[in-house]
Amino acid sequence: RLMPELPKFDDEDLKSYGDEEEELALSPPAALMSVLATQELLLENILECIPVGEFAVIQPLSDEFCLVLGYLLTWKLTLAFFKAASSQLRVLYSQYLRRTKSLNKLLYHLFRLMPENPVLSGPTSEFPNKDTKTFFTEELHLDVK
Repeated sequence: RLMPELPKFDDEDLKSYGDEEEELALSPPAALMSVLATQELLLENILECIPVGEFAVIQPLSDEFCLVLGYLLTWKLTLAFFKAASSQLRVLYSQYLRRTKSLNKLLYHLFRLMPENPVLSGPTSEFPNKDTKTFFTEELHLDVK
């Protein structure tokens, strides 16, 4: 709920950026970026032996699962923050992510975490090929109970 409110504070300072010739960058909230940097290092240690194109098997409720989930939820917060920002601020934030290579790391991690067959497990129908449910066709609910 808080993330969409944060960019308006940077909007006030936006006027001071723009007179310099060098390519400017503005960090999203420092606390969020600090957590993301820590999680990137931990995920790189977990996934270092898996090449891009192959996938890692992460057991549910393991330590690795919790780290991966935390990393992906941090990115969800970051994207909510970006969505609420003005287009001028998005440019500055994206320059920061480009300089820190955070977006590149996200893509490398996603391509190593994606399952080879994204079919949802659960009750199968009589006709398994018809209307097969995958992670991409069904909405995922992440409500904490």
